[in-house]
Amino acid sequence: MYRKISQSWLKHLDFIVLDLLCLHIAFVLAYMVKHGLQNPYAHDSYRIIAVVFTLMDLVLVVFFNPMSDVLKRGLRGEMKATMIHTGLLAVTVTFYLFSVKDSATYSRVFYYLMLGLYLCLSLPVRLGWKAVLRQKPFQEKTSLFLIIFPQNAEQTVQDIQENTHGVYRLSGIAVLGRDMRGQKIRGVPVVTCEKDVEEYLKREWVDEVLIASMGPDPEELYRNLIEMGLVVHIKLSGLEQYEGERQTVEHIGNSTVLTYSLGSVTLGQAFAKRAIDIAGGLVGCLLTGLLYIVIAPLIYINSPGPIFFAQTRVGRNGKKFQMYKFRSMCLDAEARKAEVAVACGLDGQMMFKFEEDPRIIGSRILPDGSYKKGIGNYIRDWSLDEFPQFFNVLKGDMSLVGTRPPTVDEWEKYETHHRARMSIRPGITGLWQVSGRSNISDFEEVVELDRKYICGWSLWLDLKILLKTVKVVFQRDGAM
Repeated sequence: MYRKISQSWLKHLDFIVLDLLCLHIAFVLAYMVKHGLQNPYAHDSYRIIAVVFTLMDLVLVVFFNPMSDVLKRGLRGEMKATMIHTGLLAVTVTFYLFSVKDSATYSRVFYYLMLGLYLCLSLPVRLGWKAVLRQKPFQEKTSLFLIIFPQNAEQTVQDIQENTHGVYRLSGIAVLGRDMRGQKIRGVPVVTCEKDVEEYLKREWVDEVLIASMGPDPEELYRNLIEMGLVVHIKLSGLEQYEGERQTVEHIGNSTVLTYSLGSVTLGQAFAKRAIDIAGGLVGCLLTGLLYIVIAPLIYINSPGPIFFAQTRVGRNGKKFQMYKFRSMCLDAEARKAEVAVACGLDGQMMFKFEEDPRIIGSRILPDGSYKKGIGNYIRDWSLDEFPQFFNVLKGDMSLVGTRPPTVDEWEKYETHHRARMSIRPGITGLWQVSGRSNISDFEEVVELDRKYICGWSLWLDLKILLKTVKVVFQRDGAM
């Protein structure tokens, strides 16, 4: 999967908001100490400098990444990070003031007092909020799977539990060289054995894997896990880096590990992608509401029942979620899927796509054997059924651009290298949809395109895919 050079922006946005709040509280207090109980934002010059402080703080967050590993830092590390951030803020704002030759407008007492108050406020706020997040259920922790020899297992588990500051949730253990399934190590279940570890990780929701002990053939194991798209941490070794992989040195507890992944993104890139998703999701939900006014009566007249269809799909790293669509098929479509697959010769296929599907609302087979389209076909042809997925984008289950989420039965058929396509947040559209859409029926080709997208991801690539998607939809080249 993508290994973010820092934690996901979702895990840091709360810290960024609190940091800005501390900044403005310090701004107001410093102004009142110098000028009395007045509103600083009512003064033109101070209103401008407040905006400058805010913008400079956000620039530092995006480009200098002061929130990197914020949940992993202890008291000393947080003090150092906060002091560096405050110092950088002072330097950048000072540089701005001298550049515009406006430094004489502001009192030095106000300036230094504000920075001091900001430092004194932001440190305890960060520490306090981290303490809150480490308590369930406020934080959705990263699921970490451990592969270890029995003699080192308890010490390693204890180290992770006590020294990762609540960032990780140990979801399971595989013990090398011994079948200990059913047992627990410091409360963490041993869920599989050495020979079945890859099969287990293909099926279960796991974000990251720590190989704390190397077996007799470590390269084969870690490469198979990388092929699945998992983030893999390995204790430092001489393993060679292969094309398409990223290596970074990190710490999990007191262990220094070498982390392998298919790709990586910075906090700024992750922030920008999610911001685009939220903006697109809001616009998409508005359009969905407008479409509902027209589509809902057409669906109900032709097939009385729910307007929306919710289906369990498999998302990033195997996490299941409910994906929403406008219903374009009859109410018994899922029950008839196996029957239709056999009749159409698609039984056992990795992707079930059939243009003349008899389950589509309004469609029927004419006496001469030809297929007549119904309203459901047109909803699918124009990809109108996909619009409710903008709600999934807002929720964070999906992205505007990514890999299409498989159904549970499709997921269960995945081989090791297929799993890599689900190492990122699934999308409404993606590279393979704009590279042929319904013309691509070979699942291996789809996987290759998805892997190409994951390894070569950029915001510019997302933008190109979005523009191509609009073009493809208006060409009516089948449903996504």
